Order: sequence, then C-alpha cells, then structure tokens
Amino acid sequence: MQEKNLIYDGSFDGFLSAIFYVFECNLKTVNIQNECIAQNGLFSKNETILTEEVKANRVWKGLKSKLSSQGRYQFYYAFLSEHKGVENLLLDYINYVFSQSKKVDKDYSHLSILKVTQIARMVGREKHRMEAFVRFRLTKDAIYFASIEPDFNVLPLIQKHFKRRYADQKWVIYDIKRGYGLFYNLDKVEIITMDFPEDFDFTKTDDFFFASQEFEFQKLWQDYFKATNIKSRKNMKLHIKHVPKRYWKYLSEKQPG
Repeated sequence: MQEKNLIYDGSFDGFLSAIFYVFECNLKTVNIQNECIAQNGLFSKNETILTEEVKANRVWKGLKSKLSSQGRYQFYYAFLSEHKGVENLLLDYINYVFSQSKKVDKDYSHLSILKVTQIARMVGREKHRMEAFVRFRLTKDAIYFASIEPDFNVLPLIQKHFKRRYADQKWVIYDIKRGYGLFYNLDKVEIITMDFPEDFDFTKTDDFFFASQEFEFQKLWQDYFKATNIKSRKNMKLHIKHVPKRYWKYLSEKQPG
C-alpha cells in the first residue's frame, strides 16, 4: 500500500486535524509532516490537511477522556519539542491509547509512551530554564523586550508565567529561532511577528532602540553579580550545568562590563 504524506501547517490544531483525517479515512500507512520541513517520499503521495478547529477539538476531547492530566501535558509538551518524526511517534501513542480500555499513559513498557514521556521531560526542563533565564531590556517605546533561542518551542508554555509575574508592564518575548514572539499589552498576550534590521544584534543593547536607563540598570546588575560571586567558591562545572553556555549571550550578567 502506498504511503501517504499528510502535510499540516505546524500548529497543534493542524496536527490534531491530521489525526482526525487518519481515523476518518482509516489510514494505516501515513507520515505526518510539518509543512515547514516536509519532504517528498519517492513512493508516497502528499495530501495537504486543512486546520479545522471543530475536528481538532473532537480529537482532543477524545484524548482527554483517555489520558490523565499528566498524560495530556506530556502529549502537548512532546508535540512542542519539534523532534524529527514526533508527529508519527504521537500517532503511534494515540493508536495505543485508543486501543486500550483503561488509561495507559504511564505504561512505560510501550515504547511510544516511554519516548513521549522522555521528550516531555526535556521540554519541561527547557520551559523552566526559560522562565529563569529570560532577561528583559527596556526599549524607547517603554516596552520590555527579551530575545530567546530555546531548543524547543516553549513560548506557549511560558506565557502564563510571565503574564502573571509582569502583569503591570508591557513586554515582548521573541523567539529568534522560530521567528515569532509574545506581546503582552497589559490586557492579554498576543502572538506577533517582527521585522528586524539585517544588522540587528540580539545580544547587544543598542542605544538606538533601548532606553538610556536600561544601560544604568545593566551596569547595576553586573556590579551586583560580581559582588556576590565568591571566587574561592567558584565551581564552573556546576555553574554550567545549571546555566548552560548557550544561554549566556542573552544574560545581562554575562556581558562584558
């Protein structure tokens, strides 16, 4: 039987719409792919799946009835990992879950359950790191701006934390790698995209874009960090374990004074 490539728009609802199509058409040999990275197979046929909220909601409702609360968030976290082939892993996960009469999202003897759980843990760790390592800089438009490059697509997971923590400030958190961000306007959080100058350096605080008091704040922060850093107790191996080097370029305390 010829394999069918189901191409969806990359959204969670789009993925669930593709799952609906698999079950509606009783497909057995399928390959679900994000349109951003879709590749044509030599012996496969492409089918573009339209995102339909009603169908997506039906699939999610069915999954919610078969999964524990932990299983639901692990499923969503795994999807946000963007791991190669994660859509097909989640399809196998779903097939197993729906084939059982009881909740099986903790049945780690099943390979798909185990892999989804492991991936979800990695995404969860990245979420917590982003919540800890995001550094805002005040722009001349009185908006606090932060840029990030997480390993996984964690913006949807951190918006509640920052909305609650910085409820009285306008802010933007922008994912450079994925080209979109979150904007909080003191009322709600919106998804945005932005056009930056070609020579814009996200690691630098350019006085053309950022407020003058931002430079004073960064200097105070760097001085505080140096003052509290006891050289005799310095343990770089442990420090790098908790604050991996890939995050340093966006941390104010790591910039040259």
